[in-house]
Amino acid sequence: MEIDSPASHEKASLFSRVWWWFEALPKRLTAKVIETASNTKRLAQDDTRRVTHSIKVGLALSLVSLFYYYQPLYDNFGVSAMWAVMTVVVVFEFSVGATLGKGLNRALATLLAGALGLGAHHLANLFGHKGEPILLGLFVFIQAATSTFVRFFPKIKARYDYGLLIFILTFSLISVSGFRDAEILELAHKRLSTILIGGSSCVIISILVRPVWAGEDLHNVIALNMEKLANFLEHPSVIEYFNKSENGDSNDDKSFLQGYKSVLNSKSNEESLANFARWEPCHGQFHFRHPWKQYLTIGNRTRECAYRIDALSGHLNSDIQAKPEICSKIQEACTTMSLESGKCLRELACGVRAMTHPSSAKPQISKAKIAAKKLKLFLKSSLWEQDADLLAVIPSVTVASLLIDIVNCTEKITDSVLELASLAHFESVDPTVSPEKSQVGQGESDKPLTEIACPQVVIILDGSENENPPGPLTNRHIEM
Repeated sequence: MEIDSPASHEKASLFSRVWWWFEALPKRLTAKVIETASNTKRLAQDDTRRVTHSIKVGLALSLVSLFYYYQPLYDNFGVSAMWAVMTVVVVFEFSVGATLGKGLNRALATLLAGALGLGAHHLANLFGHKGEPILLGLFVFIQAATSTFVRFFPKIKARYDYGLLIFILTFSLISVSGFRDAEILELAHKRLSTILIGGSSCVIISILVRPVWAGEDLHNVIALNMEKLANFLEHPSVIEYFNKSENGDSNDDKSFLQGYKSVLNSKSNEESLANFARWEPCHGQFHFRHPWKQYLTIGNRTRECAYRIDALSGHLNSDIQAKPEICSKIQEACTTMSLESGKCLRELACGVRAMTHPSSAKPQISKAKIAAKKLKLFLKSSLWEQDADLLAVIPSVTVASLLIDIVNCTEKITDSVLELASLAHFESVDPTVSPEKSQVGQGESDKPLTEIACPQVVIILDGSENENPPGPLTNRHIEM
């Protein structure tokens, strides 16, 4: 009887693993292809402009490639036609502003560096064959060191960094190649011509074929960020905080918390969009010298408010809760501050998006400020005398303090948006609903709160008008 050796078992096991790997290979490849196709479809559906941009880049490259394919054009430009292809690859960006900024940087830097390079070449020729390379090397060192140092200036780096990089490259190429090439003027002319042709193709296609405007994107981003903050403040999160203190944990969905968090990291995107927007020509409602810098001011103040909201969110979801008797005393004021600040931010966002004056933002922030002032007086007057336990008071006082800070930040955002509306000449629109009227439902928004008509019931609410809604409604009388 033969006994299988360990080597034979190892070979059989290795063969089985290899066989199983090859057997599962088609399924894995199919799953990978399906996953890649799904990701590609999702990427295109998230922003259809990406597909359009890809087609535009392909079109621009195909056009400038004719300098190689079409013999008469190739006879005029020769190998220098490759610079047109390279220009399209490095210049064509997603938005018109980015493309125009890069194209102008490249064209002006090439023109200036080419002229200085030719001047340096002719000046070096005066020093003879031995002195020419020394002087050329000195010129290259001086311009490269100076241009590189200038790139460290923040304003220069933001707008002209690419141009300075091309300036260093072009000057060095013209100066160094001129030492060996006798036809330096013709070489510089061909390279400049092909670069201008490639850059012009990018700019023309970018503007004429479904343009993507960086200024419009910045405009929408600023409005969207304010809407995200309004979504948090208008959500009954403050009321949930007080209810949780009384009734235990709330099971409401907290997915809305993710909205404002994207505002915290929006600075770099806003600054790049504002930089690109300055290069763009007039388009739509965005005229020449549009106040793009004011958008950055609004964005900075929106982020300041988002940081307060982030801290508030942490306290609202903390395990350490205040006593119910303390929460009940400040609930109405905190709820008013949160809701009115959210309404104000939403009104500001709608005004920015529609480029109209946010007419009802001032009354809303005024209501929030009045509630904040009353809350401050209450915290200074009676709370400490009635409850000597500091640990029990701290959670609710912290929430109230953060809401007061949010009201102050909202007021700053309001002032910045109103200044933008003045600088950009936003359209003035009369409000269709007065600030004293509350919006109750979608169909009853134009009716006063004291009279709501239903199909079979008329409810009349008697009572004096409260200066700081929302508050408890009392003395209700129902007529059938």
